[in-house]
Amino acid sequence: MKRFLKLSALLSLMVSPALADKVVSIGYSGPLSGGAASYGKNVQNGLDMAINDINKAGGIKVGGEKVTFKLVPLDDRYLPNETATNVKRLTGQGVKFIVVSHAGGILTVQPMTTRDPNFLLMAYSSDPQILNNNNPLTFMLPPRFDNYGPPFVSVQMKAFGKKLGMVGTSTAYGKQWAEMITNEWKKQGGSVGSNNAVDYGTTVDFSSAVTKALAEKPDVMFVGGPSQPTALVIKAAREQGFKGGFIVMDQAKFEEMETAIPKAYLNGSVGVLPTRDAPGTQLFVTRYQGLYRKLPTSEAGLPYAGVNMLAKAMELAGNVEDPEKVRAQLVAAAKALPQSKTVLKINGVTAQGHMDTEALAATYKDGKVNKLRYIPTLK
Repeated sequence: MKRFLKLSALLSLMVSPALADKVVSIGYSGPLSGGAASYGKNVQNGLDMAINDINKAGGIKVGGEKVTFKLVPLDDRYLPNETATNVKRLTGQGVKFIVVSHAGGILTVQPMTTRDPNFLLMAYSSDPQILNNNNPLTFMLPPRFDNYGPPFVSVQMKAFGKKLGMVGTSTAYGKQWAEMITNEWKKQGGSVGSNNAVDYGTTVDFSSAVTKALAEKPDVMFVGGPSQPTALVIKAAREQGFKGGFIVMDQAKFEEMETAIPKAYLNGSVGVLPTRDAPGTQLFVTRYQGLYRKLPTSEAGLPYAGVNMLAKAMELAGNVEDPEKVRAQLVAAAKALPQSKTVLKINGVTAQGHMDTEALAATYKDGKVNKLRYIPTLK
């Protein structure tokens, strides 16, 4: 009996460190079904990849305790009201760190971050309004989209002409983009046609909206939403005889669109530089392709960086439960991470909680991209 008790005590000592390991949940609300499902899944893949890398490396140490992570993904179908429902569900389960991947959902739940229970909102959207709200518990990952306006307009107006047609997505994010491009196009001396926005998440046939836009004989068309429906808009325009250029919203990615439609249809477009062509991303691209059998976009790369930065901030804060303390260490965390953990070049984190990443853009022709030399950085 004594021998059994000694053995039990020894086994208890052996397993107690493992039992003491803490698991921190990171919530995710994004479109995992419907027209934007591929976009939402890209974000989820980036989050999963970072969490798996951290856990395989032994997690992080906080206060002498080993901490690992798990992702809790919920589908909101790109609907802000469902984002709010998901966030309430997550916070009700004690989740203190939540990723949301679309502007409508982010802007809806931002006021909830400072209520009880509070949480840190990791915002995957480039809408500048997210920063303008000066929310103390927001961590925004992509470059703000108004960085792209001046060079996109300048390049396309010079190449194709001064009349712009509008067939962007009708989401809150799409409306913000459309307003920014409209104002910038007029500022640079061009004219803008009627707004023929449609819901890219639910529309299957874009020919009617494209026909209305082309009736005004534009030189350039503004398009954009998730990559797959954006490609269908471009396809409809080319098949109706449009020979001009496209301004492509930053949510749509060349590397995904070129797998859905003939590459020649994308000629004359300006948009975001593919992650595969950004400097220093080759190792990440190779690893991601091996895991997910497709090229990574920035929707995967920046969330990957964000989770690594979050984990480092927790280590520096010595805390995994207080969003305010963790948020306060993001600036230091950004400086401490190597590029292998950030994918793209990260200059730091601003006082507003914005990951300061270079806005990379390019023109497209015959499957090749030409990086734009100058992209202004707006703070």
